[in-house]
Amino acid sequence: MKRPPTPRRPLRRWLCAAGTALCLGAAALTATAPAQATPAPAAPQARPATADGPPYPVGDLGTAVHNFIASPDTVAGANNWTCKPTARHPRPVVLTHGTFANSGANWVALAPMLANEGYCVYTLNYGMNQLSLGRVGGLTDIGASATSLGTFVDKVLAATGAEKVDLVGHSQGGMMPNQYLKRLGGARKVHALVGIAPSNHGTTLDGLVDLGNSMNALGFANSFLDLAGLTALKQQEAGSDFQNALWKDGDTVPGVRYTVIQTRHDKVVTPYTNAFLHGEGVTNVLLQDQCPDDKVGHVGLFLDGPTLQNVMNALGPADPGFKPSCTNYGPAT
Repeated sequence: MKRPPTPRRPLRRWLCAAGTALCLGAAALTATAPAQATPAPAAPQARPATADGPPYPVGDLGTAVHNFIASPDTVAGANNWTCKPTARHPRPVVLTHGTFANSGANWVALAPMLANEGYCVYTLNYGMNQLSLGRVGGLTDIGASATSLGTFVDKVLAATGAEKVDLVGHSQGGMMPNQYLKRLGGARKVHALVGIAPSNHGTTLDGLVDLGNSMNALGFANSFLDLAGLTALKQQEAGSDFQNALWKDGDTVPGVRYTVIQTRHDKVVTPYTNAFLHGEGVTNVLLQDQCPDDKVGHVGLFLDGPTLQNVMNALGPADPGFKPSCTNYGPAT
């Protein structure tokens, strides 16, 4: 009797999706964006509070591609360690990138926009391993990445003299800080967490995680991810052990203000509602409720005009009735 054929195709599909979907991937950054998707920031461009020259240049897709390769640790407007918070912007802002990304690429628009408004802005790379080549972050254990974030926040607070920071993160970078807030004592050092399409409650990868479970193939795939040093991908699966442990006592901690900004067209965090948090101090923003014509996808949010405007509002003044200008949409990737 012949043995039934091994279901290779769904497993290969799952592995490919796990390796490419949970990310701000380099391939997506090197794709050619449609002309209408290359944003020019809608936020006002004020002179930097710490410089006498012109405003920091706000980057675009080309800048992101360049930085991903040539400047993974450096982005305009960030990591000025002599910056001092002002009465208008008393808290430094720490930006955390997504899976398969780095700070140089992920924050080419937001970091200079914030600095031009007078914020002290800081970025870090986290979650790199031997496969990263110093450029591909967010791969390794999320608990260890949260510890790295805590160390970096302490450095920022010591340099600026501030009592608390605000955190802004994209994809895994919006979810990972919850480990810091909930398990590592970070809540007493953080005023606000703004997540841009955060993988908060994990992803089904459009049902592929459920398919892998039903085929008894998920365990094999996850073992491969661990062996390859890609534990963070496994931890972002909906229903993973990491997810269950992180949220077992609810979504939020007292004293922190949460904002989630999400697109209905997210094909990475699926269903897209898994990004949203529930609890005290939470504001969930669905971009299409504000701008129905915005087709931006998960990756493209880092260049999306309405998204960037919502981040600026969330950091201050946090107007609950805020409506962005529906222009300069990000790529539909």
